[in-house]
Amino acid sequence: MSSPAEFYKSLPPISKAYATLCLLATTAYQIGLFHPAHIALIYEQVFSHFQVWRLFTNFFFLGKFSINFGIRLLMIARYGVQLEKGPFERRTADFLWMMIFGAFSLLALSAIPFFWSPFLGISLVFMLLYVWSREFPNAQINIYGLVTLKAFYLPWAMLALDVVFGSSPMPDLMGIIAGHLYYFLTVLHPLAGGKNILKTPNWVHKLVARWRIGAQPINRAQPERSSGGAFSGRSYRLSG
Repeated sequence: MSSPAEFYKSLPPISKAYATLCLLATTAYQIGLFHPAHIALIYEQVFSHFQVWRLFTNFFFLGKFSINFGIRLLMIARYGVQLEKGPFERRTADFLWMMIFGAFSLLALSAIPFFWSPFLGISLVFMLLYVWSREFPNAQINIYGLVTLKAFYLPWAMLALDVVFGSSPMPDLMGIIAGHLYYFLTVLHPLAGGKNILKTPNWVHKLVARWRIGAQPINRAQPERSSGGAFSGRSYRLSG
């Protein structure tokens, strides 16, 4: 069995960086280094007082230390990591672009008063979960040892559980919307004969190459996607 340090070192770069920043943000809050109001997404503060950092910092606060915080962090460690090691293996720039696109989508949604949320980290994590559920739709998932279901249904099951336990479903729903928008534009629309209008920009590739983030890409055929049925995804095996 690997040690915690070895496990942490083995994590792919983007998922590891995001989980680490989320953990550091909550730790800093718990020891009193900042108040969440100083990093929350408040558009009035962004545009009237030029506090542009709020557009970024709100994604790194998943709440105080709690069971829910632990669950969200584990979701990054499982679903984000499996995406980055599976469909996005040696495609670090593409994975980073997915996260950036998801963040922009959530910021746009949050500009609508009905969807507004001061912190979009939970929604971004839920976007990862949704994309994972589409890439591994037939994986069998056991929820709390009570129910086993296909991964395709997992986002909706998690949303239902949040409602049952008294949490707002809005962050989860926003993550599903952002995740489906990404998956539609990059997978479903091209499969239907459309053009992939969401290709990773060159500046993202250059950024990843400049900072030597992740493994270098190699030219190889992408795993075949099936275009039929609700449970279509790429042919990847789950490890562990």
